[in-house]
Amino acid sequence: MDANRVKQILSSSANVEVQYNGASVWIDKLNEDGRTATVHLRGPLEERTIVEIDELEEM
Repeated sequence: MDANRVKQILSSSANVEVQYNGASVWIDKLNEDGRTATVHLRGPLEERTIVEIDELEEM
């Protein structure tokens, strides 16, 4: 995924499914470096993780 698509997903009201390593995640924000994003797993656990945006996959 690229930075522009991450920005589009963040600004959209649609529920866009995104996966990281096969797990469904919410994107919290695009980080200032433009190459990483802060995400958390969908569900009760809200542990935040910083990941490379090129490892995110839109379903």
